[in-house]
Amino acid sequence: MAVNSFREDEHIQATDAKKIVTRLLGYLKGYSKEVILVLVAMTITVGISLYNPLLIETAIDDYVAKFDMDGLLRLAAFAVAVNILYVIMVKIRIYVMSYISNKIILSIREDVYEHIQSLSFTFFDSRPSGKILARIIGDVNSLKDVLSKAVTNIIPNTLTIIGVLVIMFVKDWRLALAALCTLPFMAVGIFLVEKTNHVRWQLVRKKASNVNAYVHEDVAGIRVVQSLDAEEETRNQFNELAQEQCSSFIHACRAADLFFPIIDTSWGVSLMMLYLVGVKLISAPEISLGVLVAFGSYATMFWNPIANLSTFLNQLVTNLSAAERVFDILDTEPEIQDAPDAGELPEITGTVSFEDVSFTYDEGTENETKVLDHVSFTASPGETIALVGPTGAGKTTIVNLISRFYDIQRGTIRIDGYDLKKVKIDSLRKQMGVMTQDNFIFHGTVRDNIAYGKLDATDEEIIAAAQAVNAHEFIMKMEKGYNTELKEQGAGLSIGQRQLIAFARTMVSQPRVLILDEATSSIDTHTEILVQQGIESLLKGRTSFVIAHRLSTIQNADRIFVINNGGIAEQGSPAELMERKGFYYDLYMAQFANL
Repeated sequence: MAVNSFREDEHIQATDAKKIVTRLLGYLKGYSKEVILVLVAMTITVGISLYNPLLIETAIDDYVAKFDMDGLLRLAAFAVAVNILYVIMVKIRIYVMSYISNKIILSIREDVYEHIQSLSFTFFDSRPSGKILARIIGDVNSLKDVLSKAVTNIIPNTLTIIGVLVIMFVKDWRLALAALCTLPFMAVGIFLVEKTNHVRWQLVRKKASNVNAYVHEDVAGIRVVQSLDAEEETRNQFNELAQEQCSSFIHACRAADLFFPIIDTSWGVSLMMLYLVGVKLISAPEISLGVLVAFGSYATMFWNPIANLSTFLNQLVTNLSAAERVFDILDTEPEIQDAPDAGELPEITGTVSFEDVSFTYDEGTENETKVLDHVSFTASPGETIALVGPTGAGKTTIVNLISRFYDIQRGTIRIDGYDLKKVKIDSLRKQMGVMTQDNFIFHGTVRDNIAYGKLDATDEEIIAAAQAVNAHEFIMKMEKGYNTELKEQGAGLSIGQRQLIAFARTMVSQPRVLILDEATSSIDTHTEILVQQGIESLLKGRTSFVIAHRLSTIQNADRIFVINNGGIAEQGSPAELMERKGFYYDLYMAQFANL
């Protein structure tokens, strides 16, 4: 299948910016009371800020000009009281919006994480884990300021601009036009910068994702890196990726930095025009000094919100690509979903049947790979089926299809007569136990790791599962027994011990259908004997599918399927297949010839 590596930039479908912002702001609906409080606080602060220049005009024309110090002091006291209220409202606005934005970021991250849990294996097969982590952590974090400032920036600044325009044109339209003469030039400049910058910030996000993917892969494989003395090679690769990110960031910043020179130049020219026109009108004299001073304040009040909105637009453009990447994940539909009419799978006995099943990876693409071709068989309840064959023949694909990790293109798979596509996925998988050669150990206690197979498992069930696979003895020799803390990926445990714990985790759920995919591939001979002894009793009464390259581990299987060339080349008991002297015989003799 097509795979996006750390060397490739991710492809993200371009989305309308308005739709993204609208979708982002949709998260505010759950905080209507808090938003109303913020709006009230902003209304008060905008009103006070618009009123302050009028206080200055009154102070100059009505009190300073008439040398009325008592009136000036009363006005000053009133202004102080009003602006104390202004400060209080600003604090309330900031606190409440910080609370809302953090809660929304938490909701978005939970939505993304929950959605990722539902996605099919093909999603995870097609990209590095680091790129997925980059979206859950970094991209979601980038939305915080956008959410917060979308309310605290757009609304008050827009109200301020409208209020200033009304007051300025009511007082004197000539001064108003002088103060706004450069606005069209600024709008054109901002539009051109924004149009260019969005593409550049998209590239920054992609390059950052590549770095994250590489670091995650390198850390996960650090033992291999150090054992092969490949530190210099990995460092060079990291430096190359980091340099690409740095270059893309600088490239984006060069465009982003044009916002402020455009605004500052427009602002400066407009103020110059205002005072040039104002001085002529004062000399007429058609306006008072207080009015001109107030106009200067209003002009600043007009251009300040413009600068703030432009800053927000710059920030929005910067983080819009992060929102696109987050919503791209949320809009990815799971390939494996419950059908609308899917029902619960009742408790099963374990009859598994393939009816003319064909399966192709990446069907219809240039990477199309046909694995199974018209495969049919039936496994009876309690029967142990061993799958053998060359690498890539389709053994793991068969067991993945039984678990419905992938959907077949043609044919039908049934369990106890129920079509897997017509039953709910969770009701199927909770009756199955799957153990692969990738025995992932979570950070936590031994008890926690085993109980992961059945979250409500009792201590007795956990111990019984460990005893069944002969893990109990070595667990009890550990420092705190079942309460011993395990490191991530089971560091400190032997490969055999990790597999035994993983096996106990599978067994604790008491599955009706058991799948062992190379489950004993890395266990030493002594441990393998212990495991084989433990699982023999557990296999009884359960339909089991066992994939093994070591043929010594499947001599007690009821039937062996030899998988080759997209189908079942041979099937029968171990003795029957040896008598036929076919593919299995050759495989067996090749494996044991040197013993």
